[in-house]
Amino acid sequence: MADKSMAKRDSRVKRALRIRKNIKGTAERPRLVVFKSLNHVYAQLVNDLERKTITGVSSQKGSVNASGKKVEKAKAVGAAIAAKAKELGITKVVFDRSGYLYHGKIKALADSARKAGLEF
Repeated sequence: MADKSMAKRDSRVKRALRIRKNIKGTAERPRLVVFKSLNHVYAQLVNDLERKTITGVSSQKGSVNASGKKVEKAKAVGAAIAAKAKELGITKVVFDRSGYLYHGKIKALADSARKAGLEF
């Protein structure tokens, strides 16, 4: 079973690198990176030119008060990252799904961020 899960993870990482090769985040238009674990969702804004993380949000306790289903947590993270970006004067981003399918938690986070005012 470990071999199958490692192969699945390796395939996702390869996809992520293939996507990341073509998109770059700048100070004016940072990259919105999404990572999901089994229980939580994380989002960061990254400036690739300076190799710095501008800000980040997660569904873990303390960052965003999100409880319930995982999709609801993802929606809360999307709204929170959009609010933080607006505070910093950022309205446009480049979306990096990190090799995940645009479905479920990833789609919920993206739709919530768009609804809160981010453009991508």
